[in-house]
Amino acid sequence: MSSRRGPPKHQNRYAWKPNAGVKINEKEVGGKLRPYSDITGVCPRCKEQIDWKRRYGKYKPLTEPAKCQLCSKRNVRQAYHNLCSGCAKEQKVCAKCRCRVDQIIGRDSAEVEEEQRCLKRQLKMLERGIEEHCYVL
Repeated sequence: MSSRRGPPKHQNRYAWKPNAGVKINEKEVGGKLRPYSDITGVCPRCKEQIDWKRRYGKYKPLTEPAKCQLCSKRNVRQAYHNLCSGCAKEQKVCAKCRCRVDQIIGRDSAEVEEEQRCLKRQLKMLERGIEEHCYVL
């Protein structure tokens, strides 16, 4: 701890970057070809904590699924989560800190898949409509 009191004498000119001198393999998790997955199922406070870990090089992704603390199944697929998405949704709590929250960050993978299916269905309907319209001309 420094003995100098008051604010810092100089402001940093650029933000600190972790592993600035280390070449990162693009095929590893967190590289360009395999980016980290979205942070979902957590409260805003826990999302900030996980984002901080990613920004400053402290984030360690899971290599294999972890065990859920409620159902004891190996369903936890995201790092720093304690509950699987099913249990967290059922209990209406944050998957990391297990506190009751009104606003959960991110969407579940099932919701994303359902939305994609719906969009594909609408696209097919549009294509059929265009084809039928072309035959009429």
